[in-house]
Amino acid sequence: MTPLPGDLGAAGPSPVGPAAQVAPAGPPTVRRHNRGLVLAAVAAAPASRAAVAAATGLTRGTVSSLVDDLLADGMLVELEARRGGRGRPANPLQLNPSGPCGVGVEIGVDEVAACIADLTGTVRVVRRVPSSHRRRPPEEGLRRAATLVAEIVAGAGLAVAGVRVALPGVVTPDGVLQRAPNLPRWQDVGVAGLFGALVDAPVTAANEADLAALAELWTGQGLRDMLFVSGGVGVGAGIVLDGRLFRGAGGRAGELGHVVVDPGGRDCTCGGTGCLETVAGTAALLRAAAVPDVDALVARPGAALDVAGAALGIALAGAVNLLDVPAVVLGGTYGRLGDALRTRVRDALRSRVVARPPVRVLRAAVTRDAALHGAALGVVRDLVGP
Repeated sequence: MTPLPGDLGAAGPSPVGPAAQVAPAGPPTVRRHNRGLVLAAVAAAPASRAAVAAATGLTRGTVSSLVDDLLADGMLVELEARRGGRGRPANPLQLNPSGPCGVGVEIGVDEVAACIADLTGTVRVVRRVPSSHRRRPPEEGLRRAATLVAEIVAGAGLAVAGVRVALPGVVTPDGVLQRAPNLPRWQDVGVAGLFGALVDAPVTAANEADLAALAELWTGQGLRDMLFVSGGVGVGAGIVLDGRLFRGAGGRAGELGHVVVDPGGRDCTCGGTGCLETVAGTAALLRAAAVPDVDALVARPGAALDVAGAALGIALAGAVNLLDVPAVVLGGTYGRLGDALRTRVRDALRSRVVARPPVRVLRAAVTRDAALHGAALGVVRDLVGP
């Protein structure tokens, strides 16, 4: 499993023989680790220095030194002590909502979006603007996204700890967008490096469905095993197993939109024929329903969802039978369609999946901006720990 930055339980390197042995941790590494312990303890609930020491197992002197550093760095604030109890009142610590923030960016086919999450995990602002990328060079879209980031950061007045970019395609761990079927000019683009030069901040990048799945894991319905399906121009999936995001050997896991559901069907942007995207992607849904946009589709879904629901059921049944996950979560456009689509997918799964009890089919906790939330929150979680 290749851990994504910000993923829960990301594993460290695996030594293979003497040459791969990891060097002992030096004082700076130990101090960074202990800072993370303190931040994670305070993130769980406001706590005094003594309570943090008890929770982490660190000495009170070590905690006090680390807390002083974190206060100076703007990561923590120390509140007024509560009066009226026995003994000397303690000053509780909490994460600083005015401290360094995480920025999430999403590059879509026809728009860019950005959001800010503060250290407490609160999403402060979300903005989307039109920006066509299908036939334009990547540099234009990245410049538009950088302008949007500068605008929302200036409005929030927070320092930026890092930026994570959600992309509609296969993304390598070092932030290269290898392939995006709906963005033919965005092939082998080093998004992390290019965007980092534009925003002057550390930048990472990941697949949009993976980030949306992480947002559901962190803020959703308590599911630790699920297949998160994101409907949009394309169809993506994020696979969460035992509270961890599974990306596959090369980061390609979850390309559900290019599972073939109709071998004799329409040509797909990936070069194949009859992919799920050609039947259940947004363009296919709008065409079948004869409506101009997603809002109109949500208001009047009609029989257009019959074919899409059946196709989704075919693709999802194969994935569920293979992975043995107990829940499917519908996000993006699929989540917005609510029970109209959920019921159709549930019925299709019940007739095709061998698992008992039946697989749960749920709407996502966040349907419109899940990838953005996952991107920004991932930066924050890197700072304060799981």
